[in-house]
Amino acid sequence: MDFIELLEKRRSIRNFEDKPVPVALIKEIIQDSIKAPNASNKQAWNFIIITNAEFMKKLSDISRQGFIDSVKRNPDSPLKEYAKGLENRKEVNCFFDAPCLVYITGPTNVSTIREDVGILAAYFMLSATNKGLGTCWIGMGGGVRDKAVLKEMGLPEGHHLIAPIIIGYAKDGKIPPMRDRKEPTILKIIE
Repeated sequence: MDFIELLEKRRSIRNFEDKPVPVALIKEIIQDSIKAPNASNKQAWNFIIITNAEFMKKLSDISRQGFIDSVKRNPDSPLKEYAKGLENRKEVNCFFDAPCLVYITGPTNVSTIREDVGILAAYFMLSATNKGLGTCWIGMGGGVRDKAVLKEMGLPEGHHLIAPIIIGYAKDGKIPPMRDRKEPTILKIIE
């Protein structure tokens, strides 16, 4: 697939086949993704691969409740209605029953880690697409704060979860079409 086709096929997938993704394939995708540029070539990112459905559901419940609690603490949050819907639907799995969840993590003392991981996550999702897999970055999934759970996940002290990405085979191979994009706003050209 050429580059433009790859960009168009990298869509957020939230409906997956009930089919495991081999850990060896995830490791290949990670190897592709670490080619991403990063500040001072620190390569400070780390990965946690989770394929255990029961543990993923536990993380989903914790993340969901953490999101609801954070919205409640902010009475002006634009996400109030979304949180209220989640509160009334306890069965919601924020990881959409994906067969695999990969957390991209990094140390809190690296000032550019969020930017570095953001670029790496894009490479990760593009590599997965190129290998016939679907992905979705689940922002809510990064809300795990319980130290015992983080330890169980293998997150070292002084590190944080940055990019929770679900990955799997799209249900029936269906990739939604890319939505229309607005014309970019160029604020100024200085020549």
